[in-house]
Amino acid sequence: MGMNKNTVLAWATFIMIVVGVALIALGAFRYDDVAGWGFASVGIGFFAIAWVFNALKGRV
Repeated sequence: MGMNKNTVLAWATFIMIVVGVALIALGAFRYDDVAGWGFASVGIGFFAIAWVFNALKGRV
């Protein structure tokens, strides 16, 4: 099974989405103080990077 550039970007996008959801869940359910806002904002940042990875598929 060979992985080309698009497959690598697809896996990176999937992993970034999973980590982003986990960070937002940590911010929402585990940390109720100011740290929760930090976890949630980093999770949204992971979504933004995953969006860029998804947009790069087929162009790199």
